[in-house]
Amino acid sequence: MQVQTSGRATGVPRRARATAPRGMEASRALAVAGPGAARTEPAAFPESYWGLLVAYLDDGSEASLDRGYELANQALASGHSVIELADVHDAALRRLGAESRTSDRALRSASAFLATCLSPFDLSQRQAREGTRALRHLNEVLEGELKRIAHTLHDEAGQLLAAVHIAVMDIANDVPPLARPRFERVGCLLAQVEAELRNLSHEWRPTLLADLGLVPALEFLAGNVSRRAGVPVSVSADLATRLPCAVETSLYRIVQEALNNAVKHAAAHRIWIEIRHLPLQVTCRVRDDGRGLETRREPGPPGLGLAGIRERVHALGGSMHLATSPSCGTTLEASIPLGGWDADPARR
Repeated sequence: MQVQTSGRATGVPRRARATAPRGMEASRALAVAGPGAARTEPAAFPESYWGLLVAYLDDGSEASLDRGYELANQALASGHSVIELADVHDAALRRLGAESRTSDRALRSASAFLATCLSPFDLSQRQAREGTRALRHLNEVLEGELKRIAHTLHDEAGQLLAAVHIAVMDIANDVPPLARPRFERVGCLLAQVEAELRNLSHEWRPTLLADLGLVPALEFLAGNVSRRAGVPVSVSADLATRLPCAVETSLYRIVQEALNNAVKHAAAHRIWIEIRHLPLQVTCRVRDDGRGLETRREPGPPGLGLAGIRERVHALGGSMHLATSPSCGTTLEASIPLGGWDADPARR
């Protein structure tokens, strides 16, 4: 669906204000241009732009603007950047100057043509921002759900287990002495279950993260994973201050998922966690000495854990890099920029 507004005053056609998804617009543009124009090659783009700009300068029609918009849409779908478009427009202006066609009217028309061609890039950028906001909101919802489940495990399930533990011990006092050791073993198992549920609830709702920060929370997480899996996990960090809440939460979940992958799938003998705080970004690296990703064979959809990590990183404007091989294990590195975040914990 397209939302149309008048663009006559600025020279931007109604189509340039469309809010349809980029994929739909790109497909439509390619269909209009025909199969031969499915790829805007670097050499063809400047000449096509020049030809359509000259046509618009000659007739000033809405149809010429529409063709310029379609060309820009094809360029965007083919991977051209807005900087490349600016370079092409600059070359076209110099070419107009060489042909002595730089009157005020021609320059105003050329600006209107450029504005039209920039519209698909602007739409794509706005959609990317909206997608990032949606991802952040989704992560906030997921965090809320994890806290709710952790609260249920810690309080409700923990209380029920404690009641069962007390009931078992009461029964043990009423049975013959020879049968009591069996009840005591059941009581020990119940105590272990209580401890595991308590640790799990703390991992899902890490109060250490909110109270003391990322490094103590990661050390607690590493200790629990090491104890359960029998794999040494070391934490190295140079954080001198607290990070924004959203960044700390995302890094904690990223490390949590990476540790789960390393323990469950990589058969690692050792895992290293490194946090580095640079002036404008924070970098988190999780490295193991296990099998590389290529040698793993798990049933079900592949890469769901990595997809979750990637979405968390991208939601904060960061990047993720994965290096893996059967002989060197796997290294996952996530970098998150800090320039746009308020680093004062009191104002988060």
